[in-house]
Amino acid sequence: MPLGPWRKKNKSTKEHLVDNEEVSGGHAGAGSFGKSSVNGAAGLPPPPANLRPKLVFHTQLAHGSPTGRIEGFTNVKELYGKIAEAFNISAPEILFCTLNTHKVDMDKLLGGQIGLEDFIFAHIKGIKKEVEVFKREDALGLTITDNGAGYAFIKRIKEGSVVDGVKVVCVGDHIECINGRNIVGTRHFEVARMLKELPRDQSFTLKLVEPMKAFEMLEPRSRGAKPAGENKVGTGKGTLRLRSKGPATVEDEPTEFEEKAILKVDDLLESYMGIRDTELAATMVEVGRDKKNPDEFAMALDESLGDFAFPDEFVFDVWGAIGDAKQGRL
Repeated sequence: MPLGPWRKKNKSTKEHLVDNEEVSGGHAGAGSFGKSSVNGAAGLPPPPANLRPKLVFHTQLAHGSPTGRIEGFTNVKELYGKIAEAFNISAPEILFCTLNTHKVDMDKLLGGQIGLEDFIFAHIKGIKKEVEVFKREDALGLTITDNGAGYAFIKRIKEGSVVDGVKVVCVGDHIECINGRNIVGTRHFEVARMLKELPRDQSFTLKLVEPMKAFEMLEPRSRGAKPAGENKVGTGKGTLRLRSKGPATVEDEPTEFEEKAILKVDDLLESYMGIRDTELAATMVEVGRDKKNPDEFAMALDESLGDFAFPDEFVFDVWGAIGDAKQGRL
């Protein structure tokens, strides 16, 4: 079982490995919206890097390790690099991270935001396995997400579905190959599309990599956490939002409207595309919050997220969900 931040200090531990050290910067939170609170200047560009507050986070390997300290990252790839440096492993060994739990809990996945007091657990590659699945139905019952650094993995398995009958396939498994085709670096929505387009009444093979587990963590397969709390990581008001482009920013927690709209849009992503991605849902809500009609929203969405090729019905339903949230109908 992983050691917590209360672990007694070992004088021989390397510089990156620390013990119960206070995290600077405020309280934890799950918000991905709101104006930047850095420097107390709402709405202004973030200050130069040398003037920003120093944010330090604590981390462990989920299967067990000393506690490490990381800082100075602005996106998920850089975060993985810092974790790898702290534990002397290679960054590609990290499958995904969870916040405040060492378990493979899909409700606590690290996405593009980290509460300022969140504890980061890194899940690294474990056993590799190859399975053959007979596609007896059009839908496999899988929900796919990705880690933001090139690995797509299974976030949910629907009870009674095709894949639910293949007990060796588990929530948290990284999908490495489909029918011999390596898909590392492929976005989750593309992986979901590839699985959906596989011919019915035929078998296909999956090469999977499950996250490493400590012996006492082994337990029956989970189908994934319920989505109701997916936006609730952290307990305070501050959060570090990581961006694929531009610097990370410290922001306030989301409003009630934003939380409800994000959760509903994430549900629609799963229903239409077989993926869950709260950061994508948050971006869509951000795009649509000030648009006056569905056509204006569709154009803005295509401009910012055109690679996803969202179907028209989905875009219309997202617009409706944002409107319902604004009007308090969710």
